[in-house]
Amino acid sequence: MTDVLKQLADILEQRKYDASPESSYVASLHHKGLNKILEKVGEEATETIIAAKEAERSKDNKDVIYETADLWFHSLVMLSHLGESSDAILDELARRFNLSGLEEKASRGK
Repeated sequence: MTDVLKQLADILEQRKYDASPESSYVASLHHKGLNKILEKVGEEATETIIAAKEAERSKDNKDVIYETADLWFHSLVMLSHLGESSDAILDELARRFNLSGLEEKASRGK
């Protein structure tokens, strides 16, 4: 799985710097700025929630998988825009192994 994320991260970085907004969706998002990227993340999160609710009813996960891929993609664009990569997220997830969710939440003081 990390190979796919690494390949995607490399493509996102390349398009961030080397593609024109007229020819690349990723470049156009970067050109429009963080607020537009966040708008897309929010839109995809909402679509993922709706698809998950429908999947539970229909027992067909095809749409929730598709929408989750869109959510992950736009989240990676957001991270790229902020100078981060999927590696930072994977490192954080790895840090949480052998740590209960309740312990992790308590460690944040929330």
